[in-house]
Amino acid sequence: MTFQQVYGYEPAVQYSAPGRVNLIGEHTDYNDGYVLPFAIDRRTTASIAPREDRVLRVASAFDTDNPPVSLSLDELAPDRMDGWSAYVLGIAWALREQAGADLSDKTGFDVFIESDVPVGAGLSSSAAIECGVALAFNDLWELGLDRKSLARVGQYSENHAVGAPTGIMDQSASLLGEQDAVVFLDCRTLDTAVVDLALEANGLEVLVVDTRVEHAHATGGYKARRDSCERGAAAMGVEALRDLSVDDLHRAQELLDDETFRRVRHVVTEDQRVLDTVRTLREHGPRAIGSLLVASHESMRDDFEISVPELDLAVTTAMEHGAVGARMTGGGFGGAAIALVDQEARGAIADAVTAAFAAAGYREPNVFTVHAAQGARRD
Repeated sequence: MTFQQVYGYEPAVQYSAPGRVNLIGEHTDYNDGYVLPFAIDRRTTASIAPREDRVLRVASAFDTDNPPVSLSLDELAPDRMDGWSAYVLGIAWALREQAGADLSDKTGFDVFIESDVPVGAGLSSSAAIECGVALAFNDLWELGLDRKSLARVGQYSENHAVGAPTGIMDQSASLLGEQDAVVFLDCRTLDTAVVDLALEANGLEVLVVDTRVEHAHATGGYKARRDSCERGAAAMGVEALRDLSVDDLHRAQELLDDETFRRVRHVVTEDQRVLDTVRTLREHGPRAIGSLLVASHESMRDDFEISVPELDLAVTTAMEHGAVGARMTGGGFGGAAIALVDQEARGAIADAVTAAFAAAGYREPNVFTVHAAQGARRD
């Protein structure tokens, strides 16, 4: 299905935005902490044409059984949006509500979405939609917002229009990513630095193991973790867990119940691992970060309790067959694991993981490589 097949004419422009892999720094973003994602060479494309009225009409290649969803700019409100189309319509609403854009004299668009970012794999297919659409609307409506502002718009839309309480990492990676580099993001200040990943020069690749165990962030597990973090910060007398260091964990253990303490310990130690990873990449290169990736996975498995058996098996098997490092990535409760592997070992490690899943009676995983790529753009 194409834009032309849905709407009967050709689009005027195309914008695209990538999904992302988070190298390290999980569930730190909404705690004002640090993250280290990179944009990937899997993208969502928004084909767009302006209309003469104020209607937004939205269709997608993954919902061909239903007609386009239509909503007037005058009717934009979260309770008028549901399903996947909220990722598009919510951006227009958030541009007005969060960024203060005046849409009173704007005309609408016909929009068609297609993507090769796997849905439900923890690679942020949702932010890829949001960021491509946000960049497009910003350009076509001549709103003049910069990319950091558009990242805030995307997060606001996902939080309030879609209803998923996510942080700002995904949108920042999708908008700010660069070739063969990671984006070091301070989620409190939104200060960013591009850090050379240098995988190609070191003969390395990132292997993604999509377990095909789907997750849904708008449901309870993610929210429960966020609530625990907020309780922990309040009990420790800080604005956010970002304000605690590893040295504070002894006091935290005395003050908090066991579960809340373990949630706090994950976030505090994960923030430190991000800082350590940035320093290690700059000083020693990507081959030296393997132990940090594995420690991150163990913390998510044991302290934050967001892994699943399929993710654990992917990580363990990759490490047993020679990966430099491996960890689950994304919000958890399913999704994907990543493994940092030598290029020549990629096939053997992928085969070993697939065989291990079969032996365990799990659904066959989707295993593929990704490369750090450019962020959202007009194509």
